[in-house]
Amino acid sequence: MSKTVVIDPVTRIEGHAKISIYLNDAGEVDDARFHVVEYRGFEKFCEGRPFPEMAGITARICGICPVSHLLASAKTGDKLLAVKVPPAGEKLRRLMNLGQITQSHALSFFHLSSPDFLLGWDSDPAKRNIFGLIGSDPELARAGIRLRQFGQTVIELLGARKIHAAWAVPGGVRTPLSQEGREWIRDRLPESFTTIRMALDLFKNLLDRFVTEVEAFGKFPSLYMGLVGKNGEWDHYGGHLRFTDSEGNIVADGLSEDDYKDFLGEAVENWSYLKFPYYKPLGYPDGIYRVGPLARLNVCSHFGTPEADKELIEYRDRAGGVATSSFLYHYARLVEILGCLERISQLIDDPDITSNRTRATAGINQLEGIGVSEAPRGTLFHHYQIDENGLIKKVNLIIATGQNNLAMNKTVTQIAKHYIHGTEIPEGMLNRVEAGIRAFDPCLSCSTHAVGQMPLQIQLIGSDGRVLKEVYRD
Repeated sequence: MSKTVVIDPVTRIEGHAKISIYLNDAGEVDDARFHVVEYRGFEKFCEGRPFPEMAGITARICGICPVSHLLASAKTGDKLLAVKVPPAGEKLRRLMNLGQITQSHALSFFHLSSPDFLLGWDSDPAKRNIFGLIGSDPELARAGIRLRQFGQTVIELLGARKIHAAWAVPGGVRTPLSQEGREWIRDRLPESFTTIRMALDLFKNLLDRFVTEVEAFGKFPSLYMGLVGKNGEWDHYGGHLRFTDSEGNIVADGLSEDDYKDFLGEAVENWSYLKFPYYKPLGYPDGIYRVGPLARLNVCSHFGTPEADKELIEYRDRAGGVATSSFLYHYARLVEILGCLERISQLIDDPDITSNRTRATAGINQLEGIGVSEAPRGTLFHHYQIDENGLIKKVNLIIATGQNNLAMNKTVTQIAKHYIHGTEIPEGMLNRVEAGIRAFDPCLSCSTHAVGQMPLQIQLIGSDGRVLKEVYRD
């Protein structure tokens, strides 16, 4: 009799979701699905709002990555005004995004994922969390907390708030960085560099123990998409869009966000509120692609800073060229943190970041605008249509996590098929399935975390719909 295993909710991710694993009569995995079971409706309730408010409104989509929506929305506003942002405004936006990527990646690696690496996949779930890590390795936990604090404070020094700063606006930003803020960032950079170098050494040593995970945690061919600069270097704010494949070939290059409907489609399934974007020329679901740190390191030709370029060479060597394993998202985040710190150290001495010429002003010049930026989890699109009074008529948001949806489902299926055989499934095996999702660090809403013993519901359902077995973990 076929059965279904349901993991509800998935733990140590930002938001609410569940995983269903479908077993055949022999107890082997046929399929698995990653369900996003929450619905918030931001696109709909933004209708009728003045477009200058959108940056502040959409920043409330998430408490972990508000900067990502703030910047993508502001860039969309730039298009509606048809203005060129002053150099100071662009550099300050870049500085905030570098702080955002740093703090978010630090949260993902140290707080959400490192308990699996350091405490063990099969360790007690009541202790397999940040508090267990503090007890096991307090210095590492403290370093991770301090690194995240550094990124958050960069955001706060620019926008006056760590979360939901209404600072970036159509045309630029409201205020420059103060001299005191510049000095604080400069003083804290050495400690942050020490932490990320330590984390890279730690994870590279751990990789020798995780050969099976690298092979089983979502290793498959796909496309990859991300922003690159004019010379193909890693970018997180400007440049153009590029697609590459799993052989390292450039599939499409020089793409503009203005034309995203030509190369991106959005499919829907009746079992998830999260859409399924795909690369249009290959159709659905063959047009599967990945975004985020793994993709960004695959699509760029080089990073553009000395230490990160050196690490990128080693990263690609360890990955066998192109990184196709979703497990290597963790490694890619660490390389990106290092590169972000290097870029912050370059920007911090730029005189433009304390200039008062931070914003261009204009009236409405376009009735439609599309902005793009790299969020920590991947490429983020904001598309607005407005009326002559500047009121929003229609909004479309293409979120990074959604673009990884096909890949997350494929990753869950691959892990389940590798680890689950029969109806008696140890907790550690279920944790590995969850960890496949955590590799993508999905951001499903405003950050919901489990403390202590993680909640979990598991159901075995027969082909006739009867619940054969049910286990709760509160």
